Amino acid sequence: VQLQASGGGLVQAGGSLKLSCAASERTSSRWNVGWFRQAPGKEREFVAGIRMSGSISYVDSVKGRFTISRDNAKNTMYLQMNSLKPEDTAVYYCAAGRSVLLSDSSVYGYWGQGTLVTVSS
Repeated sequence: VQLQASGGGLVQAGGSLKLSCAASERTSSRWNVGWFRQAPGKEREFVAGIRMSGSISYVDSVKGRFTISRDNAKNTMYLQMNSLKPEDTAVYYCAAGRSVLLSDSSVYGYWGQGTLVTVSS
């Protein structure tokens, strides 16, 4: 599967952005999908993910602010980010894999190219 992430940009703290990840094939019945981010000088970290079953997981730091969703008809995954903070600044990546361990980046076999989110204070 090929993934194409988009939607990043510059936003002020407290603002919102919606990231999209378009897949080259249907993901809902074949792939667990997730969003990761990597800030300068830091390791890539899990943000949110959806399993084929539909169950969702978030990292604690984004709970209540970010919402992951999937449009099966469009083969597209989204990450709605509200109440953005400067510490959310990072390159955001979408990924697809077979494992239900959504937070483990090593189990994902396919990655999008990343989209930069910059939150100014």
